[in-house]
Amino acid sequence: MTGIADLAARLEALEIRAAYQDQTIEDLNTTINAQWTELNRLQRLVARLEDQLREAQNGGPQGPEPPPPHY
Repeated sequence: MTGIADLAARLEALEIRAAYQDQTIEDLNTTINAQWTELNRLQRLVARLEDQLREAQNGGPQGPEPPPPHY
């Protein structure tokens, strides 16, 4: 009987371990997804800042010409 009890205990320990590993994997997946979302947001922000810097270095935005002073 001791062999069956030991086997049952080992099986239970493995099941508990697998359950904790599943939860850890889900937690890591959630964290990675949040980091990818933040990384994408930051990449868009850096691209926009690069555009603004390039525009400022080239003398400002190339918009319509301002009206003459007599207006």
